Amino acid sequence: MSTGVLIVLIVIVVVAAVVIGALALNRRAAGAHGPRNLKRRFGPEYDRVVSRHGGDTKAADHELTERVQRHGDLRERALEPAERERFAARWTAAQEQFVESPHQAVADADLLLAEVAGARGFPEGGQYEEQFAALSVHHAQHVHGYRRVHHAAREERADTEELRTAMIEARALFDDLVGEGERPRPKSKSPLNKLQLKGS
Repeated sequence: MSTGVLIVLIVIVVVAAVVIGALALNRRAAGAHGPRNLKRRFGPEYDRVVSRHGGDTKAADHELTERVQRHGDLRERALEPAERERFAARWTAAQEQFVESPHQAVADADLLLAEVAGARGFPEGGQYEEQFAALSVHHAQHVHGYRRVHHAAREERADTEELRTAMIEARALFDDLVGEGERPRPKSKSPLNKLQLKGS
């Protein structure tokens, strides 16, 4: 075999290896945001987005993939112990206020969640949709509580049971953001704790 033929064969093998490698990387990158991975990453939020799109999974996948692309690289800032304690005290105050003024307690919880998320490095609370999208990428299992408390805070006709449920569901996201394992859980005489403590 001549040297020229040998060089051509080596070039063909190298080009084929590069093409195969590029295809494998492209397939892996596409799989990172594929339907199965999105469903696993977003959990119940995936089903809610599919439902909101009338069962159109491609539209839901597109929306969730965009969320991951926009917010996937966000790095959460750790809270200082004093911040955690201050936020925990404010949450406890909102729970205790629920007895006298359920709607105001839910509104306070909504504002507090937005503030805590902002303190952790998520988009500021004045941009609810953007903040929610970022939270859904990093806290998908609990983000529905934020949606629920946010809507309940704006719903004038929400009954006490709806407001209580919203507060309880929002607590899971609050604990996730504040880092429940790193802070003391304050004692509260709030009626919300009956159901809350069952799950603890």
